[in-house]
Amino acid sequence: MELAIIIAVVVVALVFDFTNGFHDAANAIATSVSTRALTPRVALVMAAVMNFIGAFLGQKVAHTVSDTISPPDGTHGLVIVMAGLLGAITWNLITWYYGLPSSSSHALIGGLVGAAVAAGVSASWDVVLKKVVIPMVLSPLFAFSAAFLVMLAIMWICRRANPRKANGNFRIAQTVSAAAMALGHGLQDAQKTMGVIFLALLTGGYVAESDGLPIWVIFSAAAAISLGTYSGGWRIMRTLGRRIIHLDPARGFASESVAASVLYTTAYVYEAPISTTHTITSAVMGVGATKRLSAVRWGVARSILTAWVLTFPAAGLAAAVCYWISHLLIEVVP
Repeated sequence: MELAIIIAVVVVALVFDFTNGFHDAANAIATSVSTRALTPRVALVMAAVMNFIGAFLGQKVAHTVSDTISPPDGTHGLVIVMAGLLGAITWNLITWYYGLPSSSSHALIGGLVGAAVAAGVSASWDVVLKKVVIPMVLSPLFAFSAAFLVMLAIMWICRRANPRKANGNFRIAQTVSAAAMALGHGLQDAQKTMGVIFLALLTGGYVAESDGLPIWVIFSAAAAISLGTYSGGWRIMRTLGRRIIHLDPARGFASESVAASVLYTTAYVYEAPISTTHTITSAVMGVGATKRLSAVRWGVARSILTAWVLTFPAAGLAAAVCYWISHLLIEVVP
């Protein structure tokens, strides 16, 4: 029975990873597609490949995710992990349907915490606060401010450049910045799924806390997020690439470069599972504000902000419901 639940948790975790990929595909490539630096199909292939490579570049974020809750050993603990995943997937699908770029990362953490609370298990609130909540608040603010300043610097440096030639050069540069963003997405988001699978294996007694991630866990998570990214995310891509602000190549390059830098720094230095969605969206708003504040469609931004605020509690509530249902089903199954 326990082995069957572990296998089910691994499968559901990979399904979450897949939904993360198509939900967050827009993070890496929407700006490049909207400025016509890359065609949609080429951009998706590039993003999928870079997602796969990025998944192999670190394990710190995965261990942070696995430390957010401490479920009891055995079947009960595995049910909690399963419910957390189902809650995150539910919220991912809802926000994908409505085209809102909410955070898959915070949906996952919110789901795990919600399931743990519903089960009467204490979450590791110190880890959640220091490595999830605080970075969740600070990373978008930093991305907005840094993107605004970088774009001002670009505008000053290129003030005498030929606009047509400059746009052409920035379109080429966007190929690099989009690839960097996709690599950061794989580095951050694939590790979150690895962390959940590791947590399930730890709960089931198949690994020790001091063990590294098994190579099959890394490979399967990398493959799942890459396939999800390749399947697209067109609803959210339209929101991020066009509805917030009309981007030009220079602003696309600036927003992608800043967002990628934030992803690498938080993954390697702070070991924090931040949201790629929050980061790139804030950077897009930051570069847009250099035109004029009214250039940013703040009504759309307000809808996105609402989804951000709701993500953690909504995913937690969905996970709590999934836990109660799963717990009842486990009790009635002989």
